Amino acid sequence: MRAGLPPSAGPFAIPSGACQPAAAGPTQDAANVTTPDAQALAAELLAFMQRTDATDAQFGAFALRAYARQFQHNPAFQRYCVQQGRTPRTVRHWHDIPAVPIDGFKDLTLSCVPAEQCERVFMTSGTTRADARGRHFHPDLRVYDASMTLNFAPRFMRGDAKIRMGVLFPTEAMMPNSSLAHYLALALEHFGAPGSRYLVGPDGLDVDGLCAMLDEACVGGAPFALLGASYGFVHAMDALRERGRRCVLPPGSRVLDTGGFKGQSREMPASEFYRALGDTFGVAAHDCINMYGMTELSTQFYDEGNASQPAVKSGPHWIRSRVVDPMTGQDVAPGERGILAHTDLANLNSVVTILTEDVGVAVDGGFRLLGRAEGAQAKGCSLAMDAFLAAARA
Repeated sequence: MRAGLPPSAGPFAIPSGACQPAAAGPTQDAANVTTPDAQALAAELLAFMQRTDATDAQFGAFALRAYARQFQHNPAFQRYCVQQGRTPRTVRHWHDIPAVPIDGFKDLTLSCVPAEQCERVFMTSGTTRADARGRHFHPDLRVYDASMTLNFAPRFMRGDAKIRMGVLFPTEAMMPNSSLAHYLALALEHFGAPGSRYLVGPDGLDVDGLCAMLDEACVGGAPFALLGASYGFVHAMDALRERGRRCVLPPGSRVLDTGGFKGQSREMPASEFYRALGDTFGVAAHDCINMYGMTELSTQFYDEGNASQPAVKSGPHWIRSRVVDPMTGQDVAPGERGILAHTDLANLNSVVTILTEDVGVAVDGGFRLLGRAEGAQAKGCSLAMDAFLAAARA
């Protein structure tokens, strides 16, 4: 979900043509629509996601089934797996499922279903490669939506059924190919109390609307939540500072930020960013929750607040993470830094395991996200991508 707005003349400006749906991409050779087998697999996954007693063995078995289907119906991925010597006949553990570098989503159509038959195509923001945008094809959004809502409820709502929300991001109608726009629309639809609204429109940030919502929250005394891209909060805090405004939101209020700054605002160190949120909105750092996700995944990670950084990120039982050497795909030694690889069962239609370009270290309960790959690790990611493309295009 590294989705953000392309650079523009002002904060939150909507790029020309943003409301147009993305091109579907080339049709695959395999004529595979949402077959009964695919429907049954999705139904099983939806049931698995709702379990409270899921085991490691069940996760592994489902990952292997998803991998076998993707090997059969995703030609580019199949060629890569064969080149790696890893096929459904030889892979016996989910750790051994070949991980596709996330840049592969920019250069190839990774979909079991013909692209033009997919209900939605989420696209990356293009901040890392201006010449290409990654595309994640979804035949329908049942699994994605369930993954978001089932995970969001315990990790952000913290026992509340509804909370009044202000969203510092454009609407889904304004950015129909943004996974973050869809994510925030789901948050508003399922968890937003009456009076929740967007605070970004075609003309940019609605500062008057933001001030009004903050004033109403402080007078009413009910918890209030602000959600959006990290850079959106920078613009909001700057706008409020220009007006000499700050507030102390009621107890139970919280903030969710995601996506970083993407060149859309000034960069801020994490400690300074969360301190500024506290100064501006009166929300303690442990109630400032960061969501880590990406367009190439269908599941998100959260921390328990940012009283200390880097906070520990973790996900639900249907996603697992490893810290690997990007060239070998093997786990690094415990406590060492490596590249994060995620196995997301909700990625039923694309590839179940992706190799990111993010550096992390495994810790009890999850991982610490340390930033983007640089130096030898970045070179390793690039070489892994070259190897993937050479095999997938063969």
